Amino acid sequence: MDMQISRQQAAGGASGHLSIDLGALRDNYLTLAAMAPASQTAAVVKADAYGLGADIVSQTLFDAGCRNFFVAHIDEALALRLRLSAQARIFVLNGLQPGNETSCAAMAVTPVLNSLEQIAQWSAHARHLGKTLPAAVQIDTGMCRLGLSPAELEILTSQPQLLDGIDTAFVMSHLACADEPDHAANALQLAVMRKAAIAFPDAPVCFSNSGGIFLGNDYHNHLLRPGIALYGGAPSVARPNPMKPVVRLDLAVIQTRTVSAGSLVGYGGSFEAAGPTCLATIAAGYADGLPRSLSNRGAAWYNGIRLPIAGRVSMDSIILDISALPEGTLTQGSLVQMIGPEQTLEDIAEDAGTIAYEILTGLGRRYRRSYIQPGETPGNRFNISQS
Repeated sequence: MDMQISRQQAAGGASGHLSIDLGALRDNYLTLAAMAPASQTAAVVKADAYGLGADIVSQTLFDAGCRNFFVAHIDEALALRLRLSAQARIFVLNGLQPGNETSCAAMAVTPVLNSLEQIAQWSAHARHLGKTLPAAVQIDTGMCRLGLSPAELEILTSQPQLLDGIDTAFVMSHLACADEPDHAANALQLAVMRKAAIAFPDAPVCFSNSGGIFLGNDYHNHLLRPGIALYGGAPSVARPNPMKPVVRLDLAVIQTRTVSAGSLVGYGGSFEAAGPTCLATIAAGYADGLPRSLSNRGAAWYNGIRLPIAGRVSMDSIILDISALPEGTLTQGSLVQMIGPEQTLEDIAEDAGTIAYEILTGLGRRYRRSYIQPGETPGNRFNISQS
């Protein structure tokens, strides 16, 4: 059987295949946990576990020992609560919107309280139920996004009764510049966090995100809260990435052609062929999480050869200049690598002028997904580096 066709059949006829290595995910979690053995290690699984599937990702991490999970919205928490063991604590980073108190308490979901208003809502609901309810309290230590402002913290410190009915599971904050280890803001936020924590003498502290874990023991405290590093993203922009890659994305060729010099390629004709040029159209575009900013900048890869994007990224397709490959190498159904050993999340993000988070969370639902279980050897599932 022709090798190109057999490779595409191995991918189940899908136009794009997203492979998610759960063994690498587990190993990344254990690596991060080992960096602070005296601390607990949580997992941020918001945005459907950064687009990779919150249910299966969270269960994999639970099996690895994780017991604390962070999502952004109450709906994410309620869905995850139905899937995970009751031993798992689920925290909602955006806290309480008015009207969410009942479902939050009934489903044993723990809100992160970001304002005096949210604290008052949760305290009132605790009084209504006649019991104590758990919550994390977030302090704004300098990011100006979420958390109690200095003025609000002063009010809370002078009026501790505002926390009546609330069991403070953690006092927490978020580092704004942890991916830049030498940024002065890191030490400034640490100093503010230490001072703020004095107002919660019996509450454990949760401070380190992915980058914060690599800032050292001073930032670890009681609970680590990694996100992007779990999924293979680099926790620091200044150091080599120590995490194992979790995702691989291979895309199928729809059609190939050779065009003559002067041919205009794609919307707006933004690419003009300088000479006879071999092109391949692949089956994914900005609707699948490959940003339009990759137009005339990004690339796919095949057998170690970079295949530049020619023209604009379309909604459902991208045109590649494949002139560097021997004629006939790629045909309908051939798979090229968009994310993988030859092009990391950080590489494609740099070409797109964005960050790995945006690339990862944007990967669409139209790809055929496969999960590589812990203990299973990923290998080269579609043998795409053979010709």
